[in-house]
Amino acid sequence: MAMNLPSRSGRGRRAPMAEINVTPLVDVMLVLLIIFMVTAPLLTAGVPVELPDSRAKPLDTEDKPVQISIDRAGKLFVDDTELAEADLPARLERIASAGSGARAGGRPPQVFLRADRGLDYGRVMRVMGELNRAGLNRVALVTVEEGS
Repeated sequence: MAMNLPSRSGRGRRAPMAEINVTPLVDVMLVLLIIFMVTAPLLTAGVPVELPDSRAKPLDTEDKPVQISIDRAGKLFVDDTELAEADLPARLERIASAGSGARAGGRPPQVFLRADRGLDYGRVMRVMGELNRAGLNRVALVTVEEGS
């Protein structure tokens, strides 16, 4: 049996390596995949609300909207921060006054209203009335697509 062993008596040249070790690359890619799989659900954190179904198409928005949520227990949230119902008018006034000059054309900011489907209709309408009173008339009711 003959084996091809590198000889030391040669000219000192080594043959070029014709292989690329891809194992470290695969390891790094798998670690990144796991990291993204774990962190992706955390990026959509918010107030858990069971939204009603609708066949409406999604809105195109250019600015980051203000999100107002009402959960099943009736708690009120403005951009994931819990707020007492008595403090809502003052907070909406601040949002309307801060947004009117900074937005394009002096328009009020877009408001996304997310309300749990089990809530009383009057509760949602009280919040919409406060939005209207504060001058925030660009209100979109957030729903989930039918069949989702």
